[in-house]
Order: sequence, then C-alpha cells, then structure tokens
Amino acid sequence: MPQNELFEKGAAMRRLLIGEAAVERAARDIYSDPVMKKFIDVATETVFGALWTRPGLDLKTRTLVCVVSDAATGREPELGLHLRMALRQGWTEEELTEVLLQLSGYVGAPIIREAMIVASKAFAEYRAEKASDNPVST
Repeated sequence: MPQNELFEKGAAMRRLLIGEAAVERAARDIYSDPVMKKFIDVATETVFGALWTRPGLDLKTRTLVCVVSDAATGREPELGLHLRMALRQGWTEEELTEVLLQLSGYVGAPIIREAMIVASKAFAEYRAEKASDNPVST
C-alpha cells in the first residue's frame, strides 16, 4: 500500500497508543505474514489515521469506547490490546475493572467473566513491561 499522509498519521497514532515495543513485536510476530500485512496497512490508514485522529473525543475516552465494545461483543484478543491502550492513556486497573463489572449487569456475567480473565492477564503483562522499563537501582 502506498503510504500517504493519512497512513503516516495513523502509524504515528498507533505507536502512541500501543507503544513502540508492542508495535515492533506485532510487526515481527503477526504482521510479517503478507495477508496480515495487508490488514495492518489498511487499519493503519483507516482506523488509526482516519478515526483515532478525529476531533471530538480525547484519546482516553476513545480507548474506553473500544474496551466496552470489545468486552460486550466478546472480542478477547482486541480487548487485551485496547486495555493496554487504555492503561497507556491514563485509565487505572481499578477503573477498567469497574467498567467491566458494570457491563456484567447489561451484557451478562459469563461474557464479562471472560473479559476479566483477559483483563487480569493484560494488566499483569503491562505491569511487567512497565517494571522492566523502569528498573530499580540500588
């Protein structure tokens, strides 16, 4: 896909939201496949470049919309990704947990139980990544 201004904006937004290391890891582990490369190129331009850069909502709110949508529809891999993005935008584990618990009354306990399992893993991975970024010196 030829890279245009929207693609470049999307690539920058994706790195901001997900983080440099996670983008590089995904490029190596997922998007090195030619079929998946096509997907991420389109998503970079249309989702990250066109939607995430729109005015009207801040990035923190946009990440919460994604978390709620993923949890309500049982999109577990995307939920893990969007929880990471939400943490990077300032939501706390406690706030995100409460959001998921609130959803249990509206979309059902079984689907939210699965979402909580994803959240627990995503939170632990994010904490471990943050700890490795900021080693304690003695």
